[in-house]
Amino acid sequence: MPDVQAPAILAERVGMRFRMSREKVDNLKEYVIRAVRRDLQYNAFWALREVSFRVEKGERLGVLGFNGAGKSTLLKLVAGVMRPTEGRVEVRGSIAPLLELGAGFDMNYTGRENVFLYGATMGYSRKYMQTHYDEIVEFSELKAFMEQQVKDYSSGMRARLGFSIATAVEPEVLILDEVLSVGDARFQQKSQKRVQGMFDRGVTVLFVSHNTAQVRALCDKAILLEKGRLIARGSADEVCGVYEKMVKR
Repeated sequence: MPDVQAPAILAERVGMRFRMSREKVDNLKEYVIRAVRRDLQYNAFWALREVSFRVEKGERLGVLGFNGAGKSTLLKLVAGVMRPTEGRVEVRGSIAPLLELGAGFDMNYTGRENVFLYGATMGYSRKYMQTHYDEIVEFSELKAFMEQQVKDYSSGMRARLGFSIATAVEPEVLILDEVLSVGDARFQQKSQKRVQGMFDRGVTVLFVSHNTAQVRALCDKAILLEKGRLIARGSADEVCGVYEKMVKR
């Protein structure tokens, strides 16, 4: 009998449209007045159009494309940060989105407070985060700074704390956006080891990178985006080859 198991990730004819103002509005007051009068003119910009793919449970899919191809927009749709303008995206299983690490922090809260805030945005209860708090702090190597406001952290410290929170879970779907270079060389090795441990447990992966060597090493399959459209799909090696030819043009 055919395998009828539903995929971990399914995207069907996905499109994402943004509205871009045709004119520059210098201040909020003018913007509000013109919006009330319906005097604002917009151009439609499609970041993604007609994108369809599926990722089976346990597969690791690489996403390639030049800047502006729509890669990060696609990951945000899969992570549930945004909803598509058209089409649909379905994800089955718990998600750990390693996107803009630390982007959800409140700069006026302490590191400790942000552990619980960040966890809540990922759908985890306070009790769950309390259970994992010591592990998060130990992995981040920020024990001495947890009672400091995050606004006093360096960008590297915020990224380390964000990575430690996001990976202190056992997700079924892992979304990676160029985050294997967090912190210094020693922390990078540690973070890569943690991510590899997730791979070894059979987690489903969606991985964006410009590094074709990483995509070949980490992924089974890949897709290639250009100007918001999917132009190639197949094995990681095949799609990386297409991308490398485009780079040399």
